[in-house]
Formats: sequence, structure tokens, C-alpha cells
Amino acid sequence: MKKINLNSEIEELAPDELDYIEQTLLSRAQTVAKLAYAPYSHFHVGAAVLLENGEVLQASNQENASYPVGICAERVVLSYAGANYPSSAPVMLAIVAQREGEEVWAKVSPCGMCRQAINECENRFQKPITLLILCNDAKVHRIKGISQLLPLKFDDFNP
Repeated sequence: MKKINLNSEIEELAPDELDYIEQTLLSRAQTVAKLAYAPYSHFHVGAAVLLENGEVLQASNQENASYPVGICAERVVLSYAGANYPSSAPVMLAIVAQREGEEVWAKVSPCGMCRQAINECENRFQKPITLLILCNDAKVHRIKGISQLLPLKFDDFNP
């Protein structure tokens, strides 16, 4: 038997260590999170993406009484970007979450489906996407590429 160790590198930054665009993305994600349609989970998620062409787009989670029909903020914004700016690669994606009625932001990480969707975007454009995740202590995790969160990603279609 052979053991394989998988390691991830995540940077933790204080708010004052973020550059202007990182602050802007997180702010836009926070604003749109408050507009989430989350009547079942009461968990509001916002995502903002910076595209290679300089466009910044944002989206929130959209729930449905038929749970599989709802969609996460990350997939909403990446799908919108792909449909409306198909030749512009996503460069950076900020993700925030907040429980309804709470002031503090919750620590969140993309779900498995969102991780795979991010992986698909990276494969499509052959470029890693930097993720910014706001934590409940106001620190931010900066993650360079989805492989840091999804080391055994599904992307091998070679026979």
C-alpha cells in the first residue's frame, strides 16, 4: 500500500492586506448576498467575479421549494459570465455568506458542484481562478486555483 498526501495552500489575509479589486469584489459579493432568495435555508450567499476584460459581475443563491432546482451563487455568476462574456476568462471569484438575522459573515466554501463548475471554467480558459472567501473573523482566504480545494477533480476525458 502506498499513501498519497494531498496538500493545499491557502493564504489568510487581514482586510487591510487586500488590494482595491479584492476589496471591491468582496464588497459587491456582500451587497448581492443580501438580495439572495433563500426562504428555506435562510443562508444568503453572494459571489462576484472579475473577468479578464475588466467586467465585474455578481449574483446570489436562488433557492426553490424543489431543492435540486435551486442554484448556488457561484454557479449563477459563472453561468452568467459564460453566457454573456464567452471569450473573457474569470480571473478572480469572491464568495461570502451570511445567515439571515445575523450581522457577522459566515465562513463558507464552495460546495462540490460549485468546485466542479469552477474547475470547468479553469479548464475552458486554461487559467486558474483566484478565490477569495470571507471568513467570520473578517479575515479572507485567498486560494489560487480550484485544485487547492479540489485536488482530485474530475476533468480527464481522455480514453
